[in-house]
Amino acid sequence: MREYLLTLCITAAVTYLLTGPVRKFAIVAGAMPEIRARDVHREPTPRLGGIAMFFGLCAGLLVADHLTNLSEVFEKSNEPRALLSGAALIWLIGVLDDKFEIDALIKLGGQMIAAGVMVVQGLTILWIPLPGVGTVALTQWQGTLLTVALVVITINAVNFVDGLDGLAAGMVCIAAAAFFMYAYRIWYSYGIEAAAPASLFAAILMGMCLGFLPHNMHPARIFMGDSGSMLIGLVLAAGAISVTGQVDPDLMNLFSGSERASVHQMVPVYIPLVMPLTIIAIPAADLILAIVRRTWNGQSPFAADRGHLHHRLLEIGHSHSRAVLIMYFFSALIAFGALAYSVNAASMWIVLSVVFLSAIGLVLLLLPRFTPRAPRWAEGFVPPRYRRRRAAVMASEDETAAPADEDEERVPVGVGVSGVNGATAVGSRTRTR
Repeated sequence: MREYLLTLCITAAVTYLLTGPVRKFAIVAGAMPEIRARDVHREPTPRLGGIAMFFGLCAGLLVADHLTNLSEVFEKSNEPRALLSGAALIWLIGVLDDKFEIDALIKLGGQMIAAGVMVVQGLTILWIPLPGVGTVALTQWQGTLLTVALVVITINAVNFVDGLDGLAAGMVCIAAAAFFMYAYRIWYSYGIEAAAPASLFAAILMGMCLGFLPHNMHPARIFMGDSGSMLIGLVLAAGAISVTGQVDPDLMNLFSGSERASVHQMVPVYIPLVMPLTIIAIPAADLILAIVRRTWNGQSPFAADRGHLHHRLLEIGHSHSRAVLIMYFFSALIAFGALAYSVNAASMWIVLSVVFLSAIGLVLLLLPRFTPRAPRWAEGFVPPRYRRRRAAVMASEDETAAPADEDEERVPVGVGVSGVNGATAVGSRTRTR
C-alpha cells in the first residue's frame, strides 16, 4: 500500500507543478478558443491541461517501475506499456483537437486506434464471467471488439461530462478511488497478482486528477480539454479491462458450502461486470441522453448543445459549485455502493444506506436556492456569504443604492448564463463594491 501511495503522490505532485507552466504555454500557443453558446464560462480560458496530466502519468509509471514490489507488475505483465502507448496516442489527438478543433469522426477513429494499440500489446478482455453460466472464454475478435467498445464508450462518457469547472476530474477521481479499493482487495485478499496492474492504474489516475483539481476548481484557471478528458477516460477504461478480462474468477476459490452461500460468495466475480458500468454510470447516462436528444431533434449525435445533466442543474437554479458537488455525491453513491455490495452482498444495511443517501440527494436537488447560514459562534470560520450579519448588511446596502442606479441601463442575466472565469449567474446577483 505504501508504494501505491508514493506513486499516487508523485503523480499528483508532477501534475500539479506542471499545470502552471502548461497554462502559460497554452496562452502563448493560442489554445484559448472563443466562448461558445454552450459554454458556462465568460472569459476565454486556456486548455491543454491534459499535457500536465500526461506527464504525471509518465512520472507515476516511471516511479512504479523502480519500486520493489510494483516493479514486478512491469516484469510479469505488458499492460503498463500497453497503457502508455494508447495514452500517448489519445493524448496527441486531444492536444491537436484543443488547438485546431479537429473533426469528431477523426477523434472517434483515433480512439478506436488507441484501443487497438492496447489490444495488440495484450491489454484486452480474454473472458467474462456470466451469472448462471460461469466463465466464458472469448475469441480474439470478440475480445477485441468488446475492448474497443468499452474504451470508446468510457472516453466519450468522460468527455461529455467535462462541462463544469472541476466536474470531470472530481468524478473520475471518485470513481478511481472506488475502483482502487476493489482491485486492491482482489490482489491483497485473494492473492491474485493479475489484479496488480489495475490497482496501479487506479492509483495513478487518482494522482492525475488530484494534481489537476486545484487549478481546475471553480473558477478554473485552466481546462483539461480533450487532451485531458480523453486521457483519463482511457486510463479508467484500461483499469476496468485489466480487472474484468484478465483476472481469472476460478482463482478466487469461491465455490464452497451450500448453493446459497456460493451465490453470495460469487458476488466479487460478477462485480467486475458491474463496477466499470457504475464508475461511468452518470457520464454514460448523460451520453445516452445526449445522443437520443440530438437524434430526436434531427441533429448529429456529435453536435454540441446545452442539454447535459450539469446544464440542467444550472437551469433549475443551482449554483456552479453546488451543481458540481451534487454530481460528486451521486457518483460516489453509485461507485462506493457497488463496492460495499461486493464486500458483503447479504447485508441489508448497505441497501438501506444507499436508499437513505439517495433520499438526501433528492432533497438537495429540490432545494436549489437554499443557502445555509452558520451559527453566530461559527461565523468567523466560514466564508462571508454564510454569515448572517454580512448578508444583512449587503442586503441593506443594496436597497439603499437601488434608487441611485435607476437610470443605469441593466442587462438581464438569464439562468444558466456564465459569469467571469467560469462562474455562473443564477437569477439576480448581489452587487459588491
